[in-house]
Amino acid sequence: MARHLSPRAFGTRAALALTFALAGCVGGPDGPRTVRSAAPPPRAELAQDLAPNLAPPADAVPGLTPAAASAPGRIGKGSVKVALVVPLSGQGANLGAAMRNAAELAMEEYQQPDLQILVRDDRGAPDGAREAASGAIAEGAELVLGPLFAANVSAASVPARAAGKPVIAFSTDASVAAPGTYLLSFLPQAEVDRIVEESVSGGRRSFAALIPENAYGNAVEAQFREAVARKGARLVGIERYVPGASEPAIARLGGLITGAGAQADTLFLPETAEGLPAVAAALTKAGFAPSRIRPIGTAVWNEPRLFALPALQGGRFAAPDAGGFGNFAGRYQARFGTSPPRVASLAYDAVSLTAALARQYGTQRFADATLTKSSGFSGIDGTFRFRPDGLSDRALAVYEIRNNAASVVSPAPRALAKPGT
Repeated sequence: MARHLSPRAFGTRAALALTFALAGCVGGPDGPRTVRSAAPPPRAELAQDLAPNLAPPADAVPGLTPAAASAPGRIGKGSVKVALVVPLSGQGANLGAAMRNAAELAMEEYQQPDLQILVRDDRGAPDGAREAASGAIAEGAELVLGPLFAANVSAASVPARAAGKPVIAFSTDASVAAPGTYLLSFLPQAEVDRIVEESVSGGRRSFAALIPENAYGNAVEAQFREAVARKGARLVGIERYVPGASEPAIARLGGLITGAGAQADTLFLPETAEGLPAVAAALTKAGFAPSRIRPIGTAVWNEPRLFALPALQGGRFAAPDAGGFGNFAGRYQARFGTSPPRVASLAYDAVSLTAALARQYGTQRFADATLTKSSGFSGIDGTFRFRPDGLSDRALAVYEIRNNAASVVSPAPRALAKPGT
């Protein structure tokens, strides 16, 4: 169980001010090593239909009725101004309200830094995001935190780029990343890299893949091919399938993944929690044996209801270490009386990072060279860094599924590997 700390007690810890030290990338608080109820990082772009179910209604978030949530506001009274652009009305309003709460919690636990957060509602729409970012920059914002959805990130980046102000956004769609527009989010590409790396380091050499014909499948296929090649492993076969109809693709892979002469020793299954049970059942019916060919996946596997599937026993997936978020969720619950959605930690990390940079780097606090330091930063969900192209790298754990549970078999590293390795 996560330890509950009051914001005041937690904020008195001097160590918190060092959490985002640029040179020493220390991971988040240690936590339970078995996944139980941790939800997977939400795919705000790749599965938008999941997002509204990840948070309580705005009127269930203490202090944020629908009317109050959509009103512009400020957190803190410092001299350094940054904007927090999130949906406080319209699509994703529940998530935006929780992210605003998380920003407030970060300010409190950082002992009220010299920072002023201009909270702006993007109304869940590109026009709203553009207006919100432009207005905040006109009020003196030096940095834009958010938005959440891809189209809104693109829209908000226009006035920010024109003003020479960086954006740290929360979208999971890598296509909206660009120099000066950085994604602080759970990118599936990082999860693919981590699980392939761990598989190869453990002796796996021959990979096959079953990939759905959807946006998520498109996002991970190229990264999977590149990661396998970069690690010197062999790709013996990839089949795509229409979601809900994986049997023909499994049949086409045939002897590559079933039978005594199977050529693959690893099967990549980047399928969501909704679609994976049907794929797993079809694999079992076709004679797939996970004891001989290890199934691997991404953080969308991090759902307890999947852990009893026979085809996934012994399977592994990459995801942020659950301990850091568990501790954060306990503090959020104590402060606001409700559980946070998974994306709330992104807003917390963004504000804490901003506060640390403002304290340590003076006029260079939000310069591209500062934001893209290769040593990275450490937050609730572990170590991360921004790349010059706007994408991010994350230190992820690898979990193994056995006996209705998932346990860490390779902890998230405290330091990130050299870029490109």
